This record gives sequence, C-alpha cells and structure tokens, in this order.
Amino acid sequence: MKAGREFLAFAIVGAAGFVVDVAVLYLAAPLLGWYGARVLSFLAAATATWALNRRYTFAARRASGAATPIVREYLGYLVTMLGGAVVNYGAYVLVLHWLEGPWVPALGVALGSCAGLVVNFVSARYLVFRPR
Repeated sequence: MKAGREFLAFAIVGAAGFVVDVAVLYLAAPLLGWYGARVLSFLAAATATWALNRRYTFAARRASGAATPIVREYLGYLVTMLGGAVVNYGAYVLVLHWLEGPWVPALGVALGSCAGLVVNFVSARYLVFRPR
C-alpha cells in the first residue's frame, strides 16, 4: 500500500481510536480525575488502534516477511506511540487549562490526536510495521 493510502487508513483508524479514547476518558474520569483517566483512555485507544492498524492499515507490510511475535509487536507499538502520546497529552493539558466546559476534555483529546498523528504514523510505519 502506498504511503498516502496508509496515512489515510491510519487517520481513519485514528478516528475510531478517538471514539474509544473519549468514551473511556468520560467513563473513568469520575474515578480517576481528568488527568488519570487520560492515561487509561490513551492505553485503551492505543490498543484499539494497534489492532485495527495491524489488521487493515499495515496488513500488506506484515505479510511481506517474517512475522514479529504478537506481544512484541504490541509492546513495540505502545512504546513507539509514546512520542505522539507526549505531544498528544501536552495539547490535552493545555486545552484543559485554557478552556472550560463539559466538552473541553473531548476537544483536548481531538487536538492532541491531531498533534500526535504524524509522529505516530511515522513511528508505526517505519518502526513497528516495517517490511521484514
């Protein structure tokens, strides 16, 4: 799959991850607060996007060579997503500090996701799902 198509698929998967992220965030916030819940929601979204990217976005790259053991691939994905997560979380915190309202955490997740998108795509494409 060409890089442009992969990026589009990655962005679509990211939109699904956004839904998971916001749902877990709002469900966990009463117990963990907005900051603690954000860590849990990131892990849930990263797990969902790993599974979807593995199955759809980067399936052809995975099929082109020897497979990485699934646990190693998953942990590698989580580690490589940390670069985007730092950018993502930073944008989230800034939005929470600058704005008020019940929609602000969702906006923070959305802006953070956009901010981390390119970093995460490059990490996934060239580090996790590279052809063997």
